[in-house]
Amino acid sequence: MAALSPDDAKKLAAQRALELVKPGMKLGLGTGSTATHFVNLLGVRVAEGLNVVCVPTSERTRSQAQALSIPLATIEEVPELDLTVDGADEFDQKLRLIKGGGGAHLREKIVAMASKRMIIIVDSSKLVTVLGKFPLPVEVTPFGLKATLALMVQEARAAGCDGKIEVRKNPSGHAFVSDNGNHIVDCFFGAIPDPEALAARFAAIPGTVEHGLFLGIAKGVISAGPGGLEIFGQLD
Repeated sequence: MAALSPDDAKKLAAQRALELVKPGMKLGLGTGSTATHFVNLLGVRVAEGLNVVCVPTSERTRSQAQALSIPLATIEEVPELDLTVDGADEFDQKLRLIKGGGGAHLREKIVAMASKRMIIIVDSSKLVTVLGKFPLPVEVTPFGLKATLALMVQEARAAGCDGKIEVRKNPSGHAFVSDNGNHIVDCFFGAIPDPEALAARFAAIPGTVEHGLFLGIAKGVISAGPGGLEIFGQLD
């Protein structure tokens, strides 16, 4: 059998996650290339009669779900969810994640924390020994941006991290603006030796809204690669 391409692997992981969805569930819908597969597959099930209500984690996911006629609600309308299915930019054996490559990690984390379970779907390339090769995104307020960046550099070094910290730009060269009206700062550390320490230090900076370290949140990871599916943690 031919090895799975990364995109086919993402779809395989999404198919496995769809098996966790039961009629009547309140679902959180993630953002990103792997989550897109899950939303597409869920749309097929909804068209076949599956009864669910879903909270999207970004305007992009909202538009995709609306086009598929998936019933939607806001997190204000449905503040307690049964299951959130989302992707990740990196994960390790302790189920610690980096998320936010698409700039949606604030809403993703709010929705995940409102859920009884968060299940991550990825292709196997996302598994790392040490988090940090993927740039860590941090959502920050535009007000006081230079002061916030200076504090981030200081606190990152205190947590054993060093590297460029820069404001993300959109294709036109202007600062990327999140769905929440904030900027995204990407931290090019290469390695994060103590994710918990860095998370605590970044969270204490007034200008940071939310960082992309998801620690102790994911219950399980469905990883698909050339050899098929591998499950980390628990799915039930």
